[in-house]
Amino acid sequence: MGPTWWSNAVFYQVYPRSFADTNGDGVGDIDGVVAHLDHLERLGVDAIWLNPVTVSPMADHGYDVADPRAIDPLFGGMPAIEQLIAAAHERGIKITMDVVPNHTSSAHPWFQAALAAGPGTDARDRYFFRDGKGADGELPPNNWTSVFGGSAWTRVVEPDGSPGQYYLHLFDTEQPDLNWEHPDVFDDFEKTLRFWLERGVDGFRIDVAHGMAKPAGLPDAKGDVKVLSHSDDDPRFNNPNVHDIHRRIRKVVDEYPGAMTIGEVWVMDNLLWAEYLRPDELHLGFNFRLTKIEFDAAEIHDAIRNSLAATAIYESEPTWTLSNHDVGREVTRYGNGEAGLRRARAMAMVMLALPGTVFIYNGEELGLPDMLDLPEEVLQDPTWERSGHTERGRDKCRVPLPWSGAAPPFGFSSSPDTWLPMPANWASLTVEKQEADPASTLSFFRTALELRRKRSEFEGELEWLTASADGLVFRRAAGGLICALNTGARPLPLPAGEVILESAPVVDGQLPADTAVWLV
Repeated sequence: MGPTWWSNAVFYQVYPRSFADTNGDGVGDIDGVVAHLDHLERLGVDAIWLNPVTVSPMADHGYDVADPRAIDPLFGGMPAIEQLIAAAHERGIKITMDVVPNHTSSAHPWFQAALAAGPGTDARDRYFFRDGKGADGELPPNNWTSVFGGSAWTRVVEPDGSPGQYYLHLFDTEQPDLNWEHPDVFDDFEKTLRFWLERGVDGFRIDVAHGMAKPAGLPDAKGDVKVLSHSDDDPRFNNPNVHDIHRRIRKVVDEYPGAMTIGEVWVMDNLLWAEYLRPDELHLGFNFRLTKIEFDAAEIHDAIRNSLAATAIYESEPTWTLSNHDVGREVTRYGNGEAGLRRARAMAMVMLALPGTVFIYNGEELGLPDMLDLPEEVLQDPTWERSGHTERGRDKCRVPLPWSGAAPPFGFSSSPDTWLPMPANWASLTVEKQEADPASTLSFFRTALELRRKRSEFEGELEWLTASADGLVFRRAAGGLICALNTGARPLPLPAGEVILESAPVVDGQLPADTAVWLV
């Protein structure tokens, strides 16, 4: 089999609420993506990953799905997605959609039927309803916590008005977990996959792809589990039966030539992670190691080496990403301000020089930072409430994109009342402003992606070259591209070769601090 379209692709993650609003309600929509496809085409991306746009009460901004085969009116309904698929394909851009197999919305007809049906019914067996512990069932069935904070169990009021069973929700109370051992669950998910594939969607990002399967008996977890995280020995996730589910999904997707899946797989052990990338399971798996480390040459080296070792186990394609809607933006992670932006640009060059598939989060190409000082009253991530106002959650990296103008809402919307407020000091970061500046982060990203797409030096396996403690140097095959990074405080000698791109100006044959270069 020859190379696939996704094996070296650049995906651009669109968080629809925050991309562009066309109807003036302050929330981004699908027509906003269509309106700015020229931006993505000029940037040079191959595919869009679209965060959830299906029908939802929006308790977790679309990851609580009430109807997986219809587009929410908030985002423009079915005509909008049909127009996006056609318009993107005209430009040679693929469309991948988010699907959420681990849970539904509590507003889903199945869950409403389960509540009405009462204990011991088939309707309840599509989810995890369990009797409570204690004399009167006043204690949850086990000690599992929600990823967003608090218990993973909520007690229901039965149809007769009495306190009843508990249902499992590994995320928000409005996201009850599905029981994948019930035959209806896969049957319905297959309908969803086919529905979108037959409408021209090119693939799926599978949310919580290491979830779905639960261990027999739902045993207690050991020790405390931190909010928004879990470990490889956590009984809530990464149970062996999940692989049977992925094999069944793959059989469906394989009926549609050119379609692909990428899984959100928060598993750190390489052997366990790689199992999701066996030839009959996922096509790609997100590897999040670059999002979990400091701007440090040794840590970056280890993360890259580790990620390549993991994908080599089953000869799958590596994937790389520096941020997304769940992970803080790299400009802020690396120190904020000018230093953070300088390091973020350098790391973008490292990522784009690596073999495999790259994911860019909307706004990354503008050098956007996190909004750390959002007022408490505007926070919407369910983590904020469920953690008892101890974890501010992920809103900081979801603030709408600035397109044009000198003041909020910067062309994002005709309404000044955007779903999250935009900072006035983003005036210098708008697409309009950066397009006119050849030294801007946007111009830098366009150049980097063009070089990656057009030059043959970006081929072949990765080979590490000798570097100092603060340096990172690798080459793509013999005679291929050399990428050099300086994470230290002092300049380093530049490797031999012709510089074709620099994240900051090279001075007197030296690689400055917080800078990367590409050489051929």
